[in-house]
Formats: sequence, structure tokens, C-alpha cells
Amino acid sequence: MHFNNQSGNDILIERLESVIRNDRVSHAYLLEGPLSADKKGFAESFIKGILCSRKLGENCGACGICDKIDHGNHEDLILITAESGRIKDADIVSMQDRLKTKPFGERNVVIIDNADTMTLRAQNRLLKTLEEPPGMAVIFLLSENMEHLAQTIQSRCVKYRINYDGSDGYDFMMDKASKIAEMAFRRCPFYRMKDEAEDIFKDDVKTAAFLDSLEMVYRDMLIKGSDSISMYKDDDIIKNIYAVEAAGRRISQGVSPAYSLKKLLLTIGG
Repeated sequence: MHFNNQSGNDILIERLESVIRNDRVSHAYLLEGPLSADKKGFAESFIKGILCSRKLGENCGACGICDKIDHGNHEDLILITAESGRIKDADIVSMQDRLKTKPFGERNVVIIDNADTMTLRAQNRLLKTLEEPPGMAVIFLLSENMEHLAQTIQSRCVKYRINYDGSDGYDFMMDKASKIAEMAFRRCPFYRMKDEAEDIFKDDVKTAAFLDSLEMVYRDMLIKGSDSISMYKDDDIIKNIYAVEAAGRRISQGVSPAYSLKKLLLTIGG
């Protein structure tokens, strides 16, 4: 299957190819992965294979179906994104109306990006569709943290973890994140924290990798504790994790990485 920039997910890709070849496609998938992982691109690659009439478990990357999905104009593909930071009840209503229409091809397919931003009302409405999926429709929920979704939603989806193969800069970014977390704890002046992070402010890929690393640092603190930052309260760490996730959502919605990171540094250093 032609998965672009998806190294580190070979075993999962083989499994999905088998799903398509054996005609065992589920009605709903929950793809969880860090901000730096191209979850939407991964879902679209899987969808190309699902919609391909040859059912070989792969997509060619060159046919009309692939071309339309790449350009975002496939008639049977419905994309839902978070407007103003949240996916609302009205967005799910609109999706349900679309799913009532007969697809041009074999099935309708839905991608709900940033699904973990759905309001509780939107999740409850989506649950009805997951319980009684219309026809052969397939729904993809993309999430950085599936724990923000109700257990009833999770239980009705096939769940996969999408990895990001950032091995080349992994140690550097973890060191950077650990240093900034330490500076924030010690209430270093904002300008010093900003200077430390300046080299990643204008690079979207570096920004995403940094946010993922910073979240991992805080989660390690929460789980394992830290000798050097032992005075952090769990509530403070959780607050910082939410702040990192919020920064990632702002960037995915088009807010500049520089502004988002500056706001994040002010929050965790406050």
C-alpha cells in the first residue's frame, strides 16, 4: 500500500492490507497518534485501498480515486474538522445527513479530524451512527489522545496507534523539551525560555516534534516522578499536558507555530 511518509508503521500497514484483501473492513476506526504523525494522510492512504475496485489491499497512487482523494474532492469522502477549536453537534448532524445519500461509488467514508475535540453532545449524537452505521459507510476518528473520547465511542471503533518515526532528531528534541520543562518549573524569565526554543519556532515539523516530546516529558513526570522536579503537583503536570495539547490544536487549525509556542511557554511558566 502506498503510505507516504509513514515509516515506523510497517506492521500496521501489513495488517490493514490484509483487512482490505479479505474484505473485513470495519465500520469505524479510531486512529490515535502524536501531533507530528500524519494521521490524516495515513487514513487517506487506507481509504484509497478501501475504495479501490480491485480489492488488492493497496492503492496505486495514480488512478482517479487516488487523485481525487489527494486533491480533497472525492465525492464519497466527507471531512469534518474542528471549527473554533471544537467539533460541535451541528457538524455531526451535517455528516449524518450526508450519510443518508447514496454514494457515487461503493460506500461513503468519513474522516473526523481532531475527534477528541468533539463536544459531549456531538459524541452522543455520533454514538447513534456508530451503533447503527448506514450501509457500508466507514468512519475514521483521528485523535491525539483517545482518552478525551467517551468509552462508548472507543468501544465501537477498531483502535490503532499511529507512530511517528522521528528517530533522527528524537534525542535532541527530548533534551530540548526536558530543558524547557525544567526552566518552566524554576520560573525562568519568559525571554530565556523563548531563546531556548527559538530554533523550532518557525518550523512546523520541529514544532510538532517538540510538542510531542514535551508532552512525553510531562507524562513521564506524572507516571514516574522526577528527582529534579519532584515538587511539581500532579494537577500542575496535568494542566501543562492540556496546555501542550491545546497548542497542538491551535497549530492544526492554522494558528502560527510561533504564536502558539509563545502562548504555551507563558502558560507552563506562569
